[in-house]
Amino acid sequence: MELISHISILIVPAHVVIIIGLSIRVIMMRRPVGVSLAWLILIFILPFAGAALYLLIGERRMGRRRAERTAALRGEYEEWLRRLPQDVVVDWPHLNPGSLPINRLAEATLGIPAMAGNKLELIDAAEPILRSMIADIDRAKRTCHMEFYIWNEGGTADEVCEALIRAAKRGVMCRVLIDAVGSANFLKTELARRLLKNGIELVAALPVGLIRMVFVRLDLRIHRKIVVIDGEVAYTGSLNLVDPRYFKQEAGVGQWVDAMARVEGPAVQALGLIFMWDWQVETGQDIKALKNTSDLKAVPQAGRANVQVVPSGPGYTVDSIRQLLLMSIYAARSELIMTTPYFVPDESVVTALQSAALRGVNVTIIVPERVDSRLVRYASRSYFNDLLASGVRILRFQGGLLHTKSITVDGEIALFGTVNLDMRSFWLDFEVTLFVYDPDFGSRLRALQQGYVEESNSIDLQAWQKRPGWNRFVENTAQLFSPLL
Repeated sequence: MELISHISILIVPAHVVIIIGLSIRVIMMRRPVGVSLAWLILIFILPFAGAALYLLIGERRMGRRRAERTAALRGEYEEWLRRLPQDVVVDWPHLNPGSLPINRLAEATLGIPAMAGNKLELIDAAEPILRSMIADIDRAKRTCHMEFYIWNEGGTADEVCEALIRAAKRGVMCRVLIDAVGSANFLKTELARRLLKNGIELVAALPVGLIRMVFVRLDLRIHRKIVVIDGEVAYTGSLNLVDPRYFKQEAGVGQWVDAMARVEGPAVQALGLIFMWDWQVETGQDIKALKNTSDLKAVPQAGRANVQVVPSGPGYTVDSIRQLLLMSIYAARSELIMTTPYFVPDESVVTALQSAALRGVNVTIIVPERVDSRLVRYASRSYFNDLLASGVRILRFQGGLLHTKSITVDGEIALFGTVNLDMRSFWLDFEVTLFVYDPDFGSRLRALQQGYVEESNSIDLQAWQKRPGWNRFVENTAQLFSPLL
């Protein structure tokens, strides 16, 4: 008993010291107020556990080696920008007036220009997406580079593996980068072993472990979906390398609904550069040897679409993707349509959406009826009342887990890629987004969004306000932790 008494006497001052020390650190980090307050609440109300959680995932620690490799690549990146041919310059006067300010912001924060002369094919379902990839891999002559958050065994996704094996056997250099957490199950499969056995370079990005978690934040994840073949054809969008018929069927949310863009033209080079960047940072491979085998070359114009490829995540300019999202919302004059599986915005995004609706823009947000995270579901719903009251239309998609991440501005500017409308995508995940300044692609993406609208139910403000009080309490409690989701 005396020992327990002594331990108790030590615990209280230790807890006070930890609270004071970490509180000072949180305040000095100068992050968004909501994020800082959420961490302070956890540190105060959960003795020791809150502090441990902060030390594990409270800061965006990439690790010294990764940070050094990232810094070393900046020179190569700047050299690539200098080599861009002048014929990819965009003719801005003929586009939506909101396009040029968005482009300028992207160039100012990330240094990436928009490029003219691209051909974009919008593919709106998993089966045709995977079949198209298989066909392009079967035509590959030199290189096939793939980067995904999740690779899941089963169905047509396995046929993609077989196409890669066929390509490797005929001498194509195949590199596959998949997230160590998102693809953990696949990495243990016989199919993954077959890829390695047949000469395909398969690398797990951002591995986790007890020792690593001391130096690197474990929930920084590669969330990109990129395929680049022969440096001439590329894919990006929301689809992981999965067949929805075999993926997360136990979650009870229906099949996942996705879309991808098949890209030809100068933007392929930008997507190839992002893959090369991630591969070199993860593997430490010699940059000159990597460049010689990456098919990173000037790509001739193939169409009329103007595309700006925007990477985001830790190590890039802080807050760039959120700033570009806000600029896109404020650029809307008549219509703004957004689809996202996970809607957990910060106050600035909520304010921008409310302002757009109040100034007469028809704002529509489409989310799934059910998502695979209960906490995200409740946190998301906590924002609905204020948005509905401002005139924002919120629809809940009934045809499965709508996973497409898309925004159309006045039907002429499109944002399409991997970024969710939540704080994790803004701050923690490595993402990629196509900013497309092209009325034709904008109208095609808007048509896809309209198809989602037709499979959705609209939320009525008066009915929503009548939901049980305990629902509102749970939602508002979840919202307190939304900056951490």
